Amino acid sequence: MTQSLSAPCVPKIRLYQNWLRDTRGVSFDSYDALWRWSVTDLDAYWQSIWDYFDLQSPTPHSVVCDGAPMPDTRWFVGARVNYAQQVLRHVAAADGAGLPAIISHNEQSLGTSAARQLSWPELRRQVASLALHLQAQGVQPGDRVAAYLPNIPEAMVAFLATVSIGGVWSICAPDMGTNAVLDRFQQIEPKVLIACDGVTYGGRDIDRRAVVAELCAALPSVRHVIVQRNLGLATNAITTVADYAGFTEATGRNDAQTEAFEPLWLAFDHPLWIVYSSGTTGLPKPIVHGHGGTLLVALALKNLHNDIGSSYDPNTRGERYHWYSSTGWVMWNAQLSGLLSGTTCCIFDGNPGGRTVDAAGNKVAPDWTTLWRFAAELGVTFFGAGAAFYANCLKAGVDLAECGDLSRIRALGSTGSPLSAEAQAWGTEQFARLSANAAHAVASVGANAAAPGRPKQGTAPSGGGDPHSVGKRGGDIWWCNISGGTDFCGAFIGGNRELPLVPGEMQCRLLGCAVEAWNEQGQPVIDEVGELVCRQPIPSMPLYLWGDVGKQRYLASYFDVYPGVWRHGDWLKINRSGGCIIYGRSDATINRYGLRMGTSELYSAVEALPEVLDSMVVDLEYLGRESYMPLFVVLREGLTLDDAVRAKLVEAIKTALSPRFVPNEIFQVAQIPRTLSGKKQELPIKKLLLGQPLEKVLNREAMANPACLDWYVALARARR
Repeated sequence: MTQSLSAPCVPKIRLYQNWLRDTRGVSFDSYDALWRWSVTDLDAYWQSIWDYFDLQSPTPHSVVCDGAPMPDTRWFVGARVNYAQQVLRHVAAADGAGLPAIISHNEQSLGTSAARQLSWPELRRQVASLALHLQAQGVQPGDRVAAYLPNIPEAMVAFLATVSIGGVWSICAPDMGTNAVLDRFQQIEPKVLIACDGVTYGGRDIDRRAVVAELCAALPSVRHVIVQRNLGLATNAITTVADYAGFTEATGRNDAQTEAFEPLWLAFDHPLWIVYSSGTTGLPKPIVHGHGGTLLVALALKNLHNDIGSSYDPNTRGERYHWYSSTGWVMWNAQLSGLLSGTTCCIFDGNPGGRTVDAAGNKVAPDWTTLWRFAAELGVTFFGAGAAFYANCLKAGVDLAECGDLSRIRALGSTGSPLSAEAQAWGTEQFARLSANAAHAVASVGANAAAPGRPKQGTAPSGGGDPHSVGKRGGDIWWCNISGGTDFCGAFIGGNRELPLVPGEMQCRLLGCAVEAWNEQGQPVIDEVGELVCRQPIPSMPLYLWGDVGKQRYLASYFDVYPGVWRHGDWLKINRSGGCIIYGRSDATINRYGLRMGTSELYSAVEALPEVLDSMVVDLEYLGRESYMPLFVVLREGLTLDDAVRAKLVEAIKTALSPRFVPNEIFQVAQIPRTLSGKKQELPIKKLLLGQPLEKVLNREAMANPACLDWYVALARARR
């Protein structure tokens, strides 16, 4: 085995426990014991995270946790921090090691040209230039800066510049239409808008200049607009409606002031960003998180549980972190947080299924090798995506051996929805085969080392860069399956590289997260499905919802069922081993003949069939009504829902679950309605079929595929 595949890479959670033993004199004989300490002695645990990651403050904190009940808990009172300061402290060390901050590709560049690289000093210079530009436009601490940008380096630069001067950041993806964006940005009244001229997705250029002009006209609070020319289009339509600057101009400064620039020290709970609930009903909740709580939780999650290290640390030398996301999903924030540890972030802008139209505009089949080829070219070490991505790769029969050199990938991350055991088994088998092939190739080269003209084997791939770079060891791939949410910009359930992997399960409850499954009596249960609750506060829980007087909406969202206890809205089962299974949203639960089940179990059964590409089920039992459960399925092209396919579906459900969960009817549909972040719209469709009007239950512009709703509206009308 070559050096590039045998770097130390000691699990980060083991290094943390060693540090606890050596500096705090505490040690634990199991992860469960460590977890219990972390959720019972909050002061000691969160102080250890502050110290372990050497967080800086020019003023000391008087208390770690003030002990007030949720949602009024205050953390590290008196400390001053800045998210951008934590990022930029890595500039000298990371650049000295010859490592970039951000590497990026898009649909056009992948496979045809070199990836863009942004060095750490250049990241710092651009952040300083844009921060000074924003200050010149009158942006003060607490002012909102809104962005309408895709997943490109410029979005990360704009975020860091905004928060470095105390501005409050908020971003929407440019695949969102005018009304959906205004539903969000009108609530927060931004002073500056940073937008792009357009995006490319699925092989099609999408001009967004008209949307940007409409946003400027409908947001009277906006005094200045900065346009990033992503497609290189003329921006005359925008310059006529707003005070205007180009992004290149605003980030182009390089002088004594940019050199001397330093982020402002801000209160620990100074607002960092505003993110939004999915917006399926009513106006999206504008959720405000703070600088200190967000960076503290992100460092613990990314390092200890996701096992993503600093790229210049000898233990994880050359770490390259990728988690596919659009800027409309909280996983963009999670990808960004890699910079907090000095980790190289690898980002892709575009469709994870590649081009879906040809040069003539005709539809073509998705190419689910796109992100894998991206990862091979860049030498990614941690590869993350939504669970649906892995399911699509499985369905499409993707062979990773045809996607380039993936030997540096040592971990696969998954979130967004429960990852099926079948999809996890597919990925594990694929990487086992890759490892076996690589071992065979190395053995063959060794046997023929003297053969003239044979290329040298075992060198780092084009993305590796360092002979001691972190890589996979022994052929085993580690799955880091996590579950959390936009609500607190973190995870409750996740991974631990030292614990056993069980397909279909997440490995553990995360440190500092006092998560339990509660039954209908509000009692914690083990080996039973219950409501996911969190008994203790976490630093990254929302400060408040923007414009929410008296925190009434905040309380109604998370504390209406169990006052003082966070109710997350998921069904959870905690096994005696400590492993966890999420069964879907608790408000979209199936309740058949007294048996309660999360929808993910049924999806695992029917989507394992090769005929089924996607599915959704809703249970229309409501306020004493008899259960009526329709199942909607998307079948492979060319198939119809005939008696044979219907019989296979029924048999799969009977076998995997119970005859009790056989649906009342099965419908073949063109698409399953999904949010912009890919979540199935179970609850809105349930409400629609129960007779509520579409406009009351769902916002079309918060959807990835709103055109498919017409079919469901027709079904609801027919039922009435």
